[in-house]
Parts: sequence; structure tokens; C-alpha cells
Amino acid sequence: MLFRSVRIEAANGLVGWGEASVAPTMTGDVLPGMVAAVNDHLAPLVTGKDALKRAELAQVCAHALHHNGGPKCAVDGAIADLVGRHLNVPLSDLHGGALRDEITAMYLLGNPKIEDDIAETHKKIAEGYKFFKLKVGIKNPFDEADAAVAIRKAVGRDVVLCADANMGMDFRSARIFVERSRDADLLFLEQPLRDDDYDGMAELARISPVPLNGDESLGNVATIIQMARAGSIKGANLKTIKLGGVSATVHAMSVCAALGLNINLACKVAETSVGAATIIHIGCVAPNVNWGVSITNHYLTDDIVKNPIVIRNGMMARPTGAGNGVEVDESQVARYTIKV
Repeated sequence: MLFRSVRIEAANGLVGWGEASVAPTMTGDVLPGMVAAVNDHLAPLVTGKDALKRAELAQVCAHALHHNGGPKCAVDGAIADLVGRHLNVPLSDLHGGALRDEITAMYLLGNPKIEDDIAETHKKIAEGYKFFKLKVGIKNPFDEADAAVAIRKAVGRDVVLCADANMGMDFRSARIFVERSRDADLLFLEQPLRDDDYDGMAELARISPVPLNGDESLGNVATIIQMARAGSIKGANLKTIKLGGVSATVHAMSVCAALGLNINLACKVAETSVGAATIIHIGCVAPNVNWGVSITNHYLTDDIVKNPIVIRNGMMARPTGAGNGVEVDESQVARYTIKV
């Protein structure tokens, strides 16, 4: 997995870091385009400006390019980190302060065989995890539904199970899955249909016993409002790379709360602890995190920070340092840097 790190240095020597993953099937962002967007379009807009005017800078960057959520996210995250370090406050304090200091971690399951999913689930439950997301939309919907029910029977009712199809189903397959997986007691099914199939999502929501969560369909606040009003979704998966940064994601969370939507926050696989720390801070100020928070740095074999985000007993603690709270190891950044 490739990602774009953005380093912003202030005149006083303080440094802020932001990050965004490439996501060609979600945001359309690929690495060469992200590099060009930052270097040629966004960096000139913020260079020499007052970082304390970050809301204004976020607006300027948001309007400078169509889409390009990843590059905007990385720049906005770096500015937020820098401002937090300058003011000596955590990133969450820049957005009203934390409502919680720890969050339940979601663990992703996607093994080829059901017995492997069950074995992995039991292992993670022993480590303290109690929230799992099943990857579906790949195999026969009958088999995937039966697998979800089998996992529920194997782990009991004390853990949370949800499923994510990543647009992998057509309407018929999605209908089979939601009807056949009733006994799995899924918290939600995420983005079963294509991102532009708004009518299909609304129709499926009307007949589904499983609440639907929007992801790829939700690229901005307007689509969140549109799908909520249509009754298509009961919750929203919010990613900083889709919405264009920390500020835009915090705004989207407020909109979700006003619409009565459950909030699900997620990093793209596989972001480092820079992205993980940022999403945890956002989760700590969220009106609700009823549908879970997923970080992904723990799936990496290495990280670029000196103090990686760690999940303990199935929980993620809000970083306590200034800014995003993690310290980037620039030698690690240099080690993994590729020229584009």
C-alpha cells in the first residue's frame, strides 16, 4: 500500500505531518497525481501563510482542486498537527475537546475459509477485541451469509459483528445476503452496491433487516444528506481521504449527528500511525462512534513513527502529546521514500 506523507515546517522550526493513502477505487487518487496535487497546487497556496488561520487555508485548498481528497487530507492533517504543536495542545482540543479518551477498536476479517475467520476471531477475542468487520461481496452471497451466521454462533452474542461489501454486490446478491444473514445479528452492512447506485441503495434499505452503512457513495456532505433523506443509510463511514481532511471530517460528523446517523470512522488500509492517531483524535470528539472506528497501522510490518499507536485489550487510547501525538522518525520516512 502506497501513501503520501506531507511535512510542513514553520518559520519557528516546528514540524507538522499529515498522511493519505492512495485509493484509486475510492477517491481516484494515485501516487503520481497526489504528488503533483500537493507540490504543484496545494503547497504554493499554504507556503508562507499563517498556519493558525487553518480554517481559511482548509477552505482555500478545498476549492483549489476538484476531488483529490487524499492530497487535501494530507495537507490539512499536517497543518492541524503543526498548529497543535505550536499551541501545545492535542489535535482533539482544536475541535472542541474530547468527549472520550479511548475508543473500541474494530478488527477486519477476510480469510478465504470460514474456519480461519472463526479461529482468528477467537484469537482476537482473547486479546480483548470485541468488534469485528467481515469482508463480503467476494464469494457466493449464500455462502457469505452462512459464514456470517456461523461466526456469530461460534463467538456468541457478546461481540459486535458487521460486514463490508466494498461495492461488491449487485441488488440480487445483496438481498440474498441480508435476508439469509438475519441470525448473524449484524450491526450493519456497508456499501453493498456501486457508489452511484443511489436508487438501489434506497430500495435495498426499505427491505433489508440489516441497516445499511454508506462508504464509497459518501464523498461529501451533500451525498450524506441526500442518502439520509432517501432513507438509504442509517450510518456513514467517514474517511479523511474522502472528505479532504480533519476539518471537513469534523464538519461531516456534525451533519451526521443532526441527521440522526450513526458514525463509523476508518483509516484506509494501510495507513501508518500518523493516520491512526489523527482518526483516533477525530473519534474522540465525534458526536457518536456507534458504528466503530478502524485504524490500520497494526497491519503493517513497520511504521514511520517512534511511538506507534498500539491497541491494548481491544481499545485505542487518545494520544496525549501535542498535535496528533506521534513523533515521526524521518529516517524511516527516508527509508521508504520512492521517487515519482
